[in-house]
Amino acid sequence: MNSSKSPGLAGFGILKNTTCHTEKKISVFFSIIFMTVGILSNSLAIAILMKAYQRFRQKSKASFLLLASGLVVTDLFGHLINGAIAVFVYASDKDWIRFNQSNILCSVFGICMVFFGLCPLFLSSVVMAVERCIGVTKPIFHSTKMTSKHVKMMLTMVCLFAVLIALLPILRFRAYQIQASRTWCFYKTEHVEDWEDRFYLLLFSCLGLLALAISFLCNAVTGITLLRVKFKSQQRQGRSHHFEMIIQLLAIMCVSCICWSPFLV
Repeated sequence: MNSSKSPGLAGFGILKNTTCHTEKKISVFFSIIFMTVGILSNSLAIAILMKAYQRFRQKSKASFLLLASGLVVTDLFGHLINGAIAVFVYASDKDWIRFNQSNILCSVFGICMVFFGLCPLFLSSVVMAVERCIGVTKPIFHSTKMTSKHVKMMLTMVCLFAVLIALLPILRFRAYQIQASRTWCFYKTEHVEDWEDRFYLLLFSCLGLLALAISFLCNAVTGITLLRVKFKSQQRQGRSHHFEMIIQLLAIMCVSCICWSPFLV
């Protein structure tokens, strides 16, 4: 009886191994595709922004271009680092026990996920939206105070703040956890009972939702101000670039809300 079942079991084993191998190749392939598309698109955006920054030297546009460059560079490194780790995890059959015995890779992955999640969100939804709002509503203050030096300081502060949030669990000797799909690491999200684990999740979620709310408010104020100026004055010169930038911000805000809101909530 056992000998009659052996060929069927052997065939099932071969089919299972073939299926797993195919799924592994597909997962690695799609991870590489997503990472490559992200890197190429951000590299193209960096080239366009550098050319635009050299072409337009007026302060009202230079500060926005610097912030946009910071956003694109951060997103580029996010795709590069997180994508490379994800490809490695898929290529290793998600066998974390074999390559992550000391939990170093999971910690690095978790830190990168938090940092490259919050930093672009802060830059696009808070800093850039606030900068445009000030540029439209307080043009004199913007022209005198929003220099390249101040913009670079804001970029540095945002990055340092995101690094601090990402390092909080490590500083408190709390390890990042492998998530249910076994493809990424993040704060502990399953069977959360400790107040500190809840705090990290709520902190990340509240910061993200606050960034989206600030973006919506600032873009609404900027858009209303521009429309009021347009209706009151027939002179459109000097305002076209404001409309161009607010359209870009609205597009970024819509994408951020669609992508982030379900996860944050």
